[in-house]
Order: sequence, then C-alpha cells, then structure tokens
Amino acid sequence: MGTSRKRQAKPARRRPTGRGGKHSTGRRADLLLAADVGNTSITIGIFDADELVAQWRIASGLERAADEIAHLLRGLAADRGIRLASPLDCVMCSVVPALTREFAGALAQLGESPPLIVDHQTDLGIVNRYREPSAVGPDRLANAVAARDLYGVPAVVVDLGTATTFDVLNARGEYMGGIIAPGILTSAEVLFRRAARLQRVELAPPARVIGRSTEESIRSGIVLGNAIMIDGLVDRIAAEIRAQPLVIATGGYVDLVRGIARSIGIVDLALTLKGLKAAHRRARSRA
Repeated sequence: MGTSRKRQAKPARRRPTGRGGKHSTGRRADLLLAADVGNTSITIGIFDADELVAQWRIASGLERAADEIAHLLRGLAADRGIRLASPLDCVMCSVVPALTREFAGALAQLGESPPLIVDHQTDLGIVNRYREPSAVGPDRLANAVAARDLYGVPAVVVDLGTATTFDVLNARGEYMGGIIAPGILTSAEVLFRRAARLQRVELAPPARVIGRSTEESIRSGIVLGNAIMIDGLVDRIAAEIRAQPLVIATGGYVDLVRGIARSIGIVDLALTLKGLKAAHRRARSRA
C-alpha cells in the first residue's frame, strides 16, 4: 500500500557571488542561518529570502567552544562566497543539550541578536496531539511544519538519522504523533559490536535480496530491511488514519533507502531547515 504521489523537492540553486564575498543580491537583511543540532550530525543552511543558497552537514560528536563554532561557520560560508556579518538572523533547534549552549553562543556572535531556539514551547502554528507535547523533539516539529506548509496533508515524515522517526500529520494538519525506531547506522553498530564474527561493512543498497557473501547479507538485512520497515509502517499508519498520506523522507541516511522504500514520494534533505525558517518567519511576524 504505497503512495502514488511521487514528487521530488527542487534542489537548492547556488547563486553567483559578488565582489568581496558578498551575496550578489545585496539584500543582507534577508539572510537567515538555520541549524539543526542532532546526535550524529549538525545540519546548517543559509537562506537568502526564500532560497536555500548553501547547506552543510558536520559531525556533532566533537566538543567545540562557541568561538570555534563561529569561526567554523564563517569559514564554511566564505567558501561559498557568503560573508556572515550583521545584519544576520539565526534560528536553531537541538536535541543535544550538551551542545545547545555553545552553538547558541556561536550564533549569537554571528547574528544581530540572539538566535531563536525552537522547542516545544515555540508557537509553530500547529496543533500538537502528543500526550506529552514537551517530549516531541523540536526537529520533528520543524519537519511537520515544513511538510504541512510545502507539500500538504495528510503526510508522514520519515527522518533517517541516529533514529529513524515517523511523524504523522492528519488531513487537518494536526501533529498526531509518530514512531521511533533504531536508525540504520545505529542498528548496524549494535550488530557489529555484538556479533564477534561479523566484520564491519560499508552500508549500501543491496544488489539483490539474497546475499551471496556475508557483506551482501548484511547490506540486505540492514538496508533492505529498513526500507521494508518503512513501507510496512506507512501501510499501517494509512490504515489507522484512514487516509493515504504523502511520505516525505529526510535525514543523513535517506540515500540508502531512496528508490528501495516504495512508499517514499518526496526526498527533501533540507526539510528540517525549512521548518526552522518557517518558525523564524512566524516569530518575526508576531514580534
């Protein structure tokens, strides 16, 4: 039972740069830096008005001071011909409390004012039906907002990161809740650690279901197994909400199941950043 609405998100276009590393539009007040701090990686994007002009993914495992993070972000932007200087707005969310303070401090150095930190208390304009609203990660809420605003409802967002999460929006655009499963890499790491005779292999889409070597068997079990899990859970979600949802996939490991999980209709690697941008726009309009 898969979705028939197959669309692809348009990739971000890189704009030409002007002299001195400044953006060619000259609309500096429209620059927004958005950051999603996750357990495995930090996704960072820069928007010029409504266009995502740059995006990066860096490891979140290293402890960095705010000054170091700010220096890193300036360097990444400079490589794309973008100079991060005031006026600049910043918005972020984080599921890693140990990193939140330093990253927020870095954005405060870059921006004209302290960053908007999105959490369960932020007014996102979405009804949260979770039994404990505070238990929903802010990245998941940002995904839900972006899915609703950009692609429509009912929808399911599948985010393939440290965990594979499913977030469900009903036909009224309400956040109904979701599913949390071990992520693809997380599952693989546990398998390699607990099974002494299984060596680590590079995860990749399998060429066939029946593996003819240990490496092929692991790829089939982990990658194909996760793709089938996605399709099976989407089928059950559709039956429970009595509607066929559009499935939007995002996250660092989405390419492993792209084209294998038949229920996925859209892949949008910037979905969380777009949700953060929507949260910032709403906060600014209400200020």
